[in-house]
Amino acid sequence: MIYKYILKRINAIKGLLARKPKLSTTRLSLATALFLTGFSNDAFWQRVLNVFDQYTLYNYLFVGSVFVLLTLFLNILLSFFSFKYVLKPLIITLLLTASIAGYFMDSYGTMIDANMIQNIMETDTHEAIELLNLRLFYYLTVWGLLPALFVYNTEIQYQVISREALSKLKVILISSIALVVVVAPFYQDYASLVRNNRELRHLINPINTLHAFHKYLNQSLGSPDTTVVAIEHDAKLASLWQQRGKKSLVILVLGETARAQSFSLNGYGRKTNPLLGHENIVNYTNVYSCGTSTATSVPCMFSHMTQDTYSDSKAKHSEDLLDVLAHAGIEVLWRDNNSGCKGVCNRVNGENMATLHVPELCGDKECFDMILLHKLQDIVNHADNDMFIVLHQKGSHGPAYYLRYPKEFEVFKPACQTNQLQACRQDEVANAYDNTIVYTDYFLEQVIGFLKKNEKRFNASMIYVSDHGESLGENNIYLHGLPYLIAPEEQTHVPFILWLSNGFEKTEHINHDCLKRQSDNKYSHDNLFHSVLGLMEVKTNVYNAELDMFSKCR
Repeated sequence: MIYKYILKRINAIKGLLARKPKLSTTRLSLATALFLTGFSNDAFWQRVLNVFDQYTLYNYLFVGSVFVLLTLFLNILLSFFSFKYVLKPLIITLLLTASIAGYFMDSYGTMIDANMIQNIMETDTHEAIELLNLRLFYYLTVWGLLPALFVYNTEIQYQVISREALSKLKVILISSIALVVVVAPFYQDYASLVRNNRELRHLINPINTLHAFHKYLNQSLGSPDTTVVAIEHDAKLASLWQQRGKKSLVILVLGETARAQSFSLNGYGRKTNPLLGHENIVNYTNVYSCGTSTATSVPCMFSHMTQDTYSDSKAKHSEDLLDVLAHAGIEVLWRDNNSGCKGVCNRVNGENMATLHVPELCGDKECFDMILLHKLQDIVNHADNDMFIVLHQKGSHGPAYYLRYPKEFEVFKPACQTNQLQACRQDEVANAYDNTIVYTDYFLEQVIGFLKKNEKRFNASMIYVSDHGESLGENNIYLHGLPYLIAPEEQTHVPFILWLSNGFEKTEHINHDCLKRQSDNKYSHDNLFHSVLGLMEVKTNVYNAELDMFSKCR
């Protein structure tokens, strides 16, 4: 059906292309503004209409004024750039950008801000391919390529420079006056709409994308200085392993897109944690992420900064948790089955496990998370000091949840078998996602088993925490990445699990029952930096015992 509709559109546009339409710059700018406002902003209009409890004539007039406002605003912007050799490329770029942005906003309920642009820029090829589907092709073709072809084929009738400039001034002046006239009668309504629905600015397509990209460039390219500053130069171990009798081995499993609500350990109705439930773990039920995307959460959780003081630019110029551990003489290793460490592991040993081809651990398109344990014992066997290992999961990364686990872990059926989540029922999406949690449960149990095998040589511990959560269609929102202030709890409430060997508890004088009693306290990614330093006995001025989740139980 989609192909037939697209073919009809193509045949219709052929007739227009054959006629070689002629338009002035002012008419082309206005036509583009009308098209973008009317056909590229479905998510925006749905959100505006949902504001009203009832639809009255006054409300319809207000919505009509919003339509005129956006059209006039876009028209004014385009008028500033409606010059020869500029206008056509600009409009074509806007149409293509708006069609792609419109797809993601309409399909997943996402919003376009600087963090979302950062996510896009840091997405690897494999993740990008997973997002391709027929619906995206439809949006790009119908709302992007076909209008762009029309603009490309249009003969723009330019005037002499003086007349063209005068014409632009008239358009800008008239549009500005009309804008004021339209807004004035509804001033209170606009004030209320903006004050109570600040997220709307992230939905105005394509202005949201242009603003977000500009902000991202300022953040990324604002300073050419790449100097990384040490947090402190005083990091050292409180006691050497020779004094303790054993080395310490701590494995941090960095989860991907796992939300706390889908863990049966946290009261979820399905048995998504059948194995961990039998381990002597401490499950922290009230932990929240620093961000709603990997690009923000991972650098933030490994930083000494809190969520309130964190910024991407500061993090790029500052050492992190792994650096402090390395300064203390601890052997640090980052193993990745995801899209990288977002700069966190740049100065320590790292291994990209996602590129390996181990038949029993990898599928046709990617490796399952068990690849993270592949030949890890060989590395541990050669450890001369305490070790801190990060295993970065592929976890529950969407939208192709069905690719994240081997078939034998498809416990909940029917599971959505496509990356087009809108094509599946919500229960099918949940089934596929919950299967990823079942596989994570198995993987974590295997990590604990690995640590148990090494208890003779090490005081062993495992920490598991996810970078952020995930929306599975609640309120028509999918995936993650919404601005934190308006993000639903599904995207910010994350699982956090601690396992300690008996030797670790005894050597570090940790009271397991005390940990259990405090497991319902509210924590966040802010606590990870200090909790790991405390767990590994690293003494440094930057350590804050108040942010150490385990300090009160020693």
